[in-house]
Amino acid sequence: MKWRNAIIVACVLAAVNAAAYFLPVRWDMTDDKHYSLSKASKELLRATDEPIEVTVLLDGDLNAGFRRLKKATEETIEEMGVYGDVRRNNVRGTKVTDSLGLRPIVIHEREQNGKTAQTTVWPYAVMEYKGKRAVVTLLKNTRGLSGEENLNASIEQLEFAFMEALHLLQQTETPRIAILEGHGEPDEAHTYDLMSALSKYYQVDRGQIDERPLRSKTKDRDEVAQRLINIHILDGYKAVLIIDPQRAFSEQEKFVIDQYIMRGGTVLWAVNGVQFSEKVLQSEGFTPIVALDLGLTEMFFKYGVRVNPALVQDIQCLPIPVNVSSDPQAPNLQPMPWTYAPLLLTSQGSPVTRNMGQVMSTFVSPIDAVGGEDGIEKRVLLATSTASRVTATPGEVDLNDMNPDMNTFVYQYVPVAVSLEGRFASAYAHRIAPEGIESDEAIRKTSVKTRQVVIGSGSILLNETQKGQVLPMGYDRYSGMQFSNRDFVTNAVLWLTDSEGLIGLREKSVVLRLLNDKRAHDKRTEIQAVSVALPVSILALIGGIVWIIRKRRYEM
Repeated sequence: MKWRNAIIVACVLAAVNAAAYFLPVRWDMTDDKHYSLSKASKELLRATDEPIEVTVLLDGDLNAGFRRLKKATEETIEEMGVYGDVRRNNVRGTKVTDSLGLRPIVIHEREQNGKTAQTTVWPYAVMEYKGKRAVVTLLKNTRGLSGEENLNASIEQLEFAFMEALHLLQQTETPRIAILEGHGEPDEAHTYDLMSALSKYYQVDRGQIDERPLRSKTKDRDEVAQRLINIHILDGYKAVLIIDPQRAFSEQEKFVIDQYIMRGGTVLWAVNGVQFSEKVLQSEGFTPIVALDLGLTEMFFKYGVRVNPALVQDIQCLPIPVNVSSDPQAPNLQPMPWTYAPLLLTSQGSPVTRNMGQVMSTFVSPIDAVGGEDGIEKRVLLATSTASRVTATPGEVDLNDMNPDMNTFVYQYVPVAVSLEGRFASAYAHRIAPEGIESDEAIRKTSVKTRQVVIGSGSILLNETQKGQVLPMGYDRYSGMQFSNRDFVTNAVLWLTDSEGLIGLREKSVVLRLLNDKRAHDKRTEIQAVSVALPVSILALIGGIVWIIRKRRYEM
């Protein structure tokens, strides 16, 4: 009977092991679901039909933080291997980075004996699929965050970084986006870095809304107004970008954009609520500011926002060089805070701005959410600091206003960029189509579920030029600091066009559990003693209890 029971138990265990091998079941029991992939990631991996080679360059003599990042990277790749044929290789960065043009980073650490140790690491992985290659940056290095916080943010973004690379490798056709022109928008020189950042993901076309492809440009706007505009002119684009227009939109243009949104199109609006002249400001030292009427107020109100005809000022701002010398023959330029150039805070509640540093801006208008219970999900993406104020129109901007009254900066977290998601009401729901529209269908009064981003300034998306050279977005040439403008704009457009839900992976949160280094160092002897003695004591206690139970049972 005993042998029969043993055979049955052995057969059951063998069957369970076989089932576990062929039908693996995984339970992630961590609070933050650290070891789980999202549904979008699983579907992306299951769609692959060839092996995925992942070469991790983060190797060698790493400190504790980078060992944690490496372990998390390997765990992410292992989890990816459950849903696709993913093969991992570990190599030292120097073996492959020369051909890829990747730069290592140097880590300086202070050891317990007071000496400084220097380590060179390559925080990258290379993903290869169907003969194509993509580089995955494993380390996020956000200015203003500590080393531990940056490493934790990097671990949070691992799944998104790998899935973004795989998505690009799987693409057989490059999606298109459009940058609209014809309303006094900045030229290509000042949007060069924007186009460069987005060209990694999209084909970027520029042009006006007319009957020809957007790639073409029409010099005479009056000629456009005389033509029939096809209502479907924008339908081939995943997103439309409207950047810092200075002239009003025609009724035909607004109607085409509105109906594009109603059919599921996405739009990024970077528009200012005021009109001013930077040239006059530089030459005269002051400039009047008046409300800028682009003809979009009614549309924005229907969509659930209002760009106010005002400018925000903030104590947390960029410096500008100011001549403090009274002698015109001997200028003395000193950096002074320019409150009209606020350093904007990013929201941790949106995948667009999660774990992102400050965003540089100049002359920004505040944005209000309107519409009440309209079913539109509205999230603040960028806001001012805890000490800001609003300058209404009409008014003026004065370069001599370098020492404003701090008591007037009473506003906190004024929104200047928001995301909108939902079913929008058309601005033309109870109106007829304007003349000049070529359409054979009825006006759509409500959109399908879609997205928009509204930013109260075009400056966030623009780059400066210096001696004919293009400077990066978010680079302040006076202080030499680089801000997160490029990441913000890229993430915003990715969020707008994200039909697969990949950008939502940036919302993944990993709890940062750090040791108190000072306490661990001061009490290391006690901690070591407890760590060694406690497990042995527990085993001895359990052994003693088992011995006593066995002795009593068999003595009877």
